[in-house]
Amino acid sequence: MTRDEFETATGVSRETAEGFDRWRELLVEANSHTNLVGRSTLEDFWERHALDSLQLLQLIPSDTKRIADLGAGAGFPGLALALAFRDRGMGVHVVMIDSVAKKTAFLNRVIAELGVDAEARATRVEKMDPAEGFQVVTARAFAPLNKLLGFAAPLLKNGVVGLFFKGRHYRDELTEARKHWTFECEVIPSQTGDGVILRISEVQRVR
Repeated sequence: MTRDEFETATGVSRETAEGFDRWRELLVEANSHTNLVGRSTLEDFWERHALDSLQLLQLIPSDTKRIADLGAGAGFPGLALALAFRDRGMGVHVVMIDSVAKKTAFLNRVIAELGVDAEARATRVEKMDPAEGFQVVTARAFAPLNKLLGFAAPLLKNGVVGLFFKGRHYRDELTEARKHWTFECEVIPSQTGDGVILRISEVQRVR
């Protein structure tokens, strides 16, 4: 997929597509010395990373004001969403969490250059404060579902929704997670591969 094809597929403005392209350039540069994403995947940036991330747009409630992106890495999906929110004038603040300071330093550099409504914090997910008022929690390639719910459960209260990317073995992860947690789950097929997005809410640890 090319940048023009991405622009057509998503309907983002030329300015926003240019923002994605600048992010891609900075990512290629940074990835040469900091492991942000698999190098081979950068050749398919537009579909494998950018378009894949923007699938979440149609799943995010229209009244959302704050999103937490766990294990943010190179910014997928958090930074991609922040660019799209600005493009659509949606006024959503994205907080990206990663325990690796080099990754959050990269993200904050891109955030500053692109001028999006986001921040990246070098901290551990379990230190997040539910009182910050997130409405949506996202994660992509962060942890197996059982472990991910252990991190995210304190945030997934009072109607907060989790949108988690999972690969082809998601059923095994669901089976394992349900040994330890009760939760509502909708399985949404991915538009860009054989994985899925799990929309999860009402998370409680099995007693």
